[in-house]
Amino acid sequence: MKKPLVGIVMGSKSDLPIMAEAGAAHLPGVIASMTTLPVIGVPIRSSNSLDGWDSILSILQMPSGVPVATVALNGAQNAGILAAQIVAHCDGKVASKLKDFKKSLKKKVERNIKELEKVDYKEFLNKPGK
Repeated sequence: MKKPLVGIVMGSKSDLPIMAEAGAAHLPGVIASMTTLPVIGVPIRSSNSLDGWDSILSILQMPSGVPVATVALNGAQNAGILAAQIVAHCDGKVASKLKDFKKSLKKKVERNIKELEKVDYKEFLNKPGK
């Protein structure tokens, strides 16, 4: 079995049921205090949060010596991309896939610009997937 390159802990019921019930914004900090690996925290807006600000601040405001990279509220996709960017420095296959992914984002923006030039912006924004 290969050594994992990335670990993802969401603090959901499937991970740690006790912490999930009360929210788990503290979890990235706990993990960061116990490892030398990079830790990425994803603040989540939940039914028991203060519009997500408690989660953001719990992950962002770490003491000196316990860094946690923090992405946007509900930003799990960016957390995955950031993890891939970290791994890509040591893995050419990941770097190549990441480069392709970034090119696809550029193409999507270029397509959206062309489409936006053809229609009213309100019509464009109301289309599914925008």
